[in-house]
Amino acid sequence: MFPFMGQGHIIPFVALALRLEKLTMNRDDDNHLDTTISIVNTPLNIPRIRSNLPPKSSIRLIELPFNSSDHGLPHDGENFESLPYSLVITLLEASRTLREPFRDMMTKILKEENDGESSVMVIGDFFLGWIGEVCKEIGVSSAIFSASGAFGLGCYRSVWLNLPHKQTTQDRFLLHDFQEAGEIEKTQLNYFMLEADGSDDWSVFMKKNLPGWSDFDGFLFNTVAEIDQIGLSYFRRITGGKPVWAVGPVLLPPGEKTGSRSTEEAVKAWLDSKPDHSVLYVCFGSMNSISQTHMLELAKALESCEKNFIWVVRPPTGVDVNKEFDLEEFLPEGFEERIERSRRGVIVKKWAPQVDILSHKATCVFLSHCGWNSILESLSHGVPLLGWPMAGEQFFNSMLVEKHIGVSVEVARGKRCDIKCDEIVAKIRLVMDEESGVGREIRKKAKEVRELVRGAMEDGVTNGSSVIGLQEFLNHAMVKKVNN
Repeated sequence: MFPFMGQGHIIPFVALALRLEKLTMNRDDDNHLDTTISIVNTPLNIPRIRSNLPPKSSIRLIELPFNSSDHGLPHDGENFESLPYSLVITLLEASRTLREPFRDMMTKILKEENDGESSVMVIGDFFLGWIGEVCKEIGVSSAIFSASGAFGLGCYRSVWLNLPHKQTTQDRFLLHDFQEAGEIEKTQLNYFMLEADGSDDWSVFMKKNLPGWSDFDGFLFNTVAEIDQIGLSYFRRITGGKPVWAVGPVLLPPGEKTGSRSTEEAVKAWLDSKPDHSVLYVCFGSMNSISQTHMLELAKALESCEKNFIWVVRPPTGVDVNKEFDLEEFLPEGFEERIERSRRGVIVKKWAPQVDILSHKATCVFLSHCGWNSILESLSHGVPLLGWPMAGEQFFNSMLVEKHIGVSVEVARGKRCDIKCDEIVAKIRLVMDEESGVGREIRKKAKEVRELVRGAMEDGVTNGSSVIGLQEFLNHAMVKKVNN
């Protein structure tokens, strides 16, 4: 298994590896006896991966040589999380140099497994499109695992492949090969997409990366068939009927902690003191920041909307994310003191126990950047969303949960939008207020979706759709083994 070097990719891959480990150990045949799961990555990411594996896990970690300094990146620049957004494309391009080390590693593994009984199945990341071609050349089966949902990734692929917004003067357009997604607005394209002309760095990378997807033998999606059918159907169509498996939500098991215990305890104690369904949770993920102007407007909105809230604050755009920072520099004067005095809010720096917060009965709504992992965690606990997409396919995820699923209201769009305190307050009240008809409907729908999402993962007499999807994938992999 080879995830791209970003926490939003690595964590779902680790969660899938743990799920596969459990399934292969519990199979009622002999295949589990010689099944080994390995996760491949670069040196600085191996410890990150190891920290998310339970002590008794048999999953192996394989390190590929990579030096970020050789590619114009900071010495520790091996992960999206440690880079400013402007350098993300540099890491993407640099990742292509892992092709030969990966091929060498695979050749070595195949020589070791020369008993005629064993075979290898590779699960690769959609940003590492060359993996499928390498596997084809050396005679190994491969599948893409997408940590994104099928709808969001389908829109993302179609836009980069065709640049349809460059072919119209209108603000809205349909995707050439994905019209069922509905109309896309130019404001739903991140800056790099909007400015792309086919010769820019992002376009050049995508032209090399996207065609490689056709070399894979199948697609695994961290999604639930019942809420993502439009996207799954799209991938079945464009891949010519290759297997497409929905296997989500693929999330780390409860109890896997990556932050400070004192933060967890303080947040839990504060939540325990609040009424049911009264808290707004605000977090823009591990990679995204908003501008200082937006921070000020959001702070004013949180104070004036008179709702309980937890806000995970990262430095604003333009400030080094890895350095310590003083909140007073970026928030309204006296904001922290007033919030602390009123006990109405909790401000957390950089990291909070997100699953603990979303699963708590006091939590009502999640103001999110619409990263797919965050959406799945929210919907798994029946928590509706307020969307503020920032980058990548997040705009399309926001579109899916608002227009197609009906569990979200979009607050703002992108890092350069003009959003004011009053508009944020209005959206918060629209979803949270008891007397709001829109809010009631969204909260009710979120609870219905929670049952769909949980049902997909149920393992029993009648298995859920995602359990069946993962079993079908394993059967596919084992059939390949027999055929080899």
